[in-house]
Amino acid sequence: MSTDQTAFTQDELLASHPYAEPLIAGGVRCHGGFDADGHYVSPRTKYRWPAIRAWQAQHQAQFGTALLDVPLDAFPEHYPSVPQAKFLLQQGVKLPLSLTLTRIGTVEGFGAGIRTVNLPDLQACFVEEIAGTAMAHLGQGLYEAHARDEAGFEDEGGHKQMWFAARDVALEEQPSEEQVREMMARQGGSGVVGAPPTPEQVAKIRAEMMANRMLPDDIDFALEAAIIRMTRLLLIELVAYLSFAWAEELLSDTELVAGEGEAARLVSYVRADEAPHVAYLKCALSEMRDRTFRGTSGRTYAGADMVGHIWQRLTHQFLATSRLDRRNSAYATILQGLQGHPRRDTILEEFHALGQVQLTPDGVWSDEVAAQTAGR
Repeated sequence: MSTDQTAFTQDELLASHPYAEPLIAGGVRCHGGFDADGHYVSPRTKYRWPAIRAWQAQHQAQFGTALLDVPLDAFPEHYPSVPQAKFLLQQGVKLPLSLTLTRIGTVEGFGAGIRTVNLPDLQACFVEEIAGTAMAHLGQGLYEAHARDEAGFEDEGGHKQMWFAARDVALEEQPSEEQVREMMARQGGSGVVGAPPTPEQVAKIRAEMMANRMLPDDIDFALEAAIIRMTRLLLIELVAYLSFAWAEELLSDTELVAGEGEAARLVSYVRADEAPHVAYLKCALSEMRDRTFRGTSGRTYAGADMVGHIWQRLTHQFLATSRLDRRNSAYATILQGLQGHPRRDTILEEFHALGQVQLTPDGVWSDEVAAQTAGR
């Protein structure tokens, strides 16, 4: 395949390499597999990775701009930290970790919903040509590959099944359905493992978005919604990288978890699979940013203003409010795991002492107190 090729069929973007050995996780045939040397190879990357690299090179040649990104050090350390999580396991408190792995697997399963994103006629939305770009392939294989990676496809398991397998092999136990429902309810979900948003929830979200549009009414709303969806997804993928690194380090401690490192290896495979997701999202959003938007009236708008406005607003929200929500939810899961424990208060005291942030007697995190004090 020529490195100059920038147009790909959906079948090509969904094609996998031949494998010498399949990946079996928890008794389930999962996607991906191993080459003749025993190295893991991600699914659907025979042409997808070359395609992404070609689109990135083309974008650089055309515009000479860096891709949209958020440095990983802009995100806070995963909560709880690895030492804190290891401490809980040392105390025999496994439920918080079990619930966390269940939550990750469940949310990964929601990734199947990306194939339902409603895309407008993208060429009609931009002045410049979009053929042979990542954005032109979103609905022609990229979204579908992403959906299959996350939730599996037909009789082949994906990240959802891989996370559940990692949980089961490492902890040798599963949380009850009631415990999972309680956790998922805190996440704003339906409380049903694997359940996507209901049609009523989707309609409500759409109505709220239309009532609070970020872009001019002249811009096709489907385009705005797609950019918002991709931006949020990219931010989730970036913070997930840190969460997955946390899980891999924690699950590699063979003195604390079972499976002789198998769970950590499964997480490393998921991390490899997520890399093309981050890459195509960055590329497609950057391609939109560096083009000229065309409104339904024919009026034009600078893509840097359109995408930039959404990007700045959502990254600020994600790094501020969403960060606290994630931490508070994680702490609630820890408290859930300590319900009825005879040493609850002592364990919590030692747990907090191992972290970089502590919860004050007023129920406010120490770094938030510092930020509020500095802002006065």
